[in-house]
Amino acid sequence: MVTSRIRFTGKQKAELWERWKNGQSVLAISRSLERRNKSGVQQIVAFHGGIAPAPRRRAVAALRLEEREEISRGIAGGQSIRGIARGLRRSPSTVSREVRRNGGSQAYRANRADRRAWERGLRPKPCRLACHAELRWRVAQKLALQWSPEQISGWLKQEFPTDQDMQISHEAIYRSLFIQTRGVLKKELTAQLRTARQMRHAKGGNAKNGQGQILDMVSIRERPAEAEDRAVPGHWEGDLLTGANNTHIATLVERHSRFTMLIKVPRRDTVTVVAALAKHVRKLPEELRRSLTWDQGKEMAGHKSFTVATNVQVYFCDPRSPWQRGSNENTNGLLRQYFPRGTDLSRLSQAYLNTIALRLNQRPRKTLGFETPADRLRVVLH
Repeated sequence: MVTSRIRFTGKQKAELWERWKNGQSVLAISRSLERRNKSGVQQIVAFHGGIAPAPRRRAVAALRLEEREEISRGIAGGQSIRGIARGLRRSPSTVSREVRRNGGSQAYRANRADRRAWERGLRPKPCRLACHAELRWRVAQKLALQWSPEQISGWLKQEFPTDQDMQISHEAIYRSLFIQTRGVLKKELTAQLRTARQMRHAKGGNAKNGQGQILDMVSIRERPAEAEDRAVPGHWEGDLLTGANNTHIATLVERHSRFTMLIKVPRRDTVTVVAALAKHVRKLPEELRRSLTWDQGKEMAGHKSFTVATNVQVYFCDPRSPWQRGSNENTNGLLRQYFPRGTDLSRLSQAYLNTIALRLNQRPRKTLGFETPADRLRVVLH
């Protein structure tokens, strides 16, 4: 695709990207720009991977148009290259190179030379991954293991702290995946990202609705302070992840280490969910059984039975307050990489869920200083 054939003024392109960053759809942007169809906007956005290109600027040391006009007048007046350079306070080699690459003294024209210089600046520059084969291989390897670009970047800094050639920002990895012209990472690797997106989209989110009242609930405000500051392990957050045909799995996340457990639940009724949770929690060492925080879903109506079976007190979040279980909400988002919406979760065995939990627990986390949840929990238990 040649984007130069898509006729947008500089002002229109600036408006296009501003609207895109604000979360507007391609169709809405096209209408705002008075385009009859959305293909032009779609092509520009897709070509840049949904990432607004940086505004182009001339380098400080580059020749300006007025300097090129002085060169043209100097040539017409019969001045030498050194004389022209002296008048511009430029190096003679700079002026000589400028004249030579634009047809020599007989053909030099200031406007044409300035336009060609601007066009030459569009040549793609090799990105970091294109220049460093081992770094490219490491990044591709971790992407294939479904690590996020941010996790890869943090891991590289820890693994190669003194080798700058083996470090890269997560933003550079995203750009290498999304921007077609770079072509240094296979496009198929975008499918390994959590969202599996082919381009960047504006951020947004939806909060859950409350699920009604549960008898004898203990509010999250009564949860021990040690659970709030994450200093002591053994405090968990839980929720149900929903799939197709009203199927579910239970997710438990330990607040200190972000260690995750996935639990198969055949049905959503409270007896089934409480029994499945209690069975798994009872297997934990006593120091990891302190509290459980849940939303106000009816599946935990039998929370008293859970506490009797496990000696773990259940605390309930306020309605429509998913941030009060932030670790669990974040983990559920990560799990959508493995269980996309529309997946029939009833077909998954507990052994498979254990495998996915292990993979998640062996991925480095930014919030843990790029340690893995498994490593952080291992320290606690030893």
